[in-house]
This record gives sequence, structure tokens and C-alpha cells, in this order.
Amino acid sequence: MTLLTRVDPPGATPPPDVADDEWAARLDLAAAYRLAGRFGWHDLLGNHFSVRVPGTADQYLINPWGFFFEEITASSLVKVDTQGNVLSDTPHGVNPAVDVIHTAIYAARPDVAAVTHLHSVAGTGVASQAGGLLPISQNALLILHRVRYHDFEGAAIDPEERARLVEALGDGSVLFLRNHGTLTAGRSLGEAFALLARVERACAIQLAAQSGGAIHPLPDAVIARTIAQGRAIYRDDGPSPGARVEWAAFRRKIDREDPGYAQ
Repeated sequence: MTLLTRVDPPGATPPPDVADDEWAARLDLAAAYRLAGRFGWHDLLGNHFSVRVPGTADQYLINPWGFFFEEITASSLVKVDTQGNVLSDTPHGVNPAVDVIHTAIYAARPDVAAVTHLHSVAGTGVASQAGGLLPISQNALLILHRVRYHDFEGAAIDPEERARLVEALGDGSVLFLRNHGTLTAGRSLGEAFALLARVERACAIQLAAQSGGAIHPLPDAVIARTIAQGRAIYRDDGPSPGARVEWAAFRRKIDREDPGYAQ
């Protein structure tokens, strides 16, 4: 199968002091922020996506503090390391929760290249339910094997929470932060974002179904079969390794609608 390729928007040329692979990562991350803004996934200044700097084990890119999703550009992203040092020449800091959530995951999971964290209405609504994500839709079942849960401890600014958060995530890639929000971890930014989109849709469907009356239950055999099918999504030997096909489509969308992220 030939994967679709994308064309970067005009002006997407790396500054002289930024390596090509880092600039590509910056474009992906800035595009993810702009997309999330368009989808209404923001919560004032409280949410953050990150991507590991290619070729490094202890550096990642994150949004600058004080900007809405729709304001983020590739050049405005801040580079930090897992010791909490800001490595970019920028007048802006980062959200204090960044060091707890993102640093913890990158340090513990070398397979993870990108992390997203939201307080969306649908995601937080399901995260606040005792039953969590229910096996009532295809959208939920396809990601259910990835789902883990972490109890709320207050705003994620206590360094001691790192170990507990990482333990809760384990080998999963979707973490429901109880009464708080959602988190996804992917082998690429595209994979993390595609998982986030699936989480958002599954949660919105669940809340809609619960508001409409009794939910039609699925047979156990169907649930098990669909969960097994979900294990094949984004595998290297599947039709969209690392969600490359989905991410290419997302990039084409934002290139058409809001190419300013490439500045």
C-alpha cells in the first residue's frame, strides 16, 4: 500500500539554527494545536501537547505558556529537557504541569514520541464517571485495550505524582485522569493525535447515548472480537502504521484551513 504524502505549506522553511527533523516535528506539533483549537478541545491555558525532539532521549517540544491553541506556531514552541530546563531562547515559560506529566512519561517510556493532554468536556465527563469508558460503541471498543486510569490528586504540579502517573499508564497509550481529563501517548505525534480523536469521539458518543435512555448492550463475543480488531490499529504491519494515513489527512486539513501554524 502506498501512503499518501503531504506538501508542507508555503513558508515552512526551518530557521538556520533548527535541524530539518526538529522543524518537521515542530510543524506536526503546531498543526496538532491548531487542529485541536478548531475542534473546540481547549480549556483556557490548561492543556498541552508535546513531541520528543528527534534524535534525543531527554528533550521535547511544548507550547509556550499564555497562548491559546489557535495561536501556536512551529517557531513559538519551547524546547525543554527532562530536568526541567528551558532550552529555547524564548520569553515565555511553560505550564507547571508540563514537568510532571510530560517529563514523567518521556523518562519512563522510551517508545513514546508524543503526548497529548486535554480537559475537554466529553473526555472529562467520561473520566468523571465511575464506569469510565464503556464498551458501547465501535469507537470505544477499538481503543479499549489501550485504556488505563489514574486517580485525581489535584492539579498535576506535584513532582511526587510522576511515579504514580507512570505506573497508572503502564504499557497503555490512553489514560483517563479521573475527574480531570484525558491523555494519550503515541510512537509519533500523528498516532497520539489520532488516538486522542478516537477518545474524543468515543466519549461524546457515550455521553449522548446515556442522555437518550437505555443503552443497547453488546454481546460479550462481539465486544471481545472488536477489541481484538482494535489491537491491529496502527501496527507496523497494518494499513496505517503509526496512524500515518490519518495524520496525513489531518495535516492536509489544517494546511487548507489554517496554514499559519507553519510560521
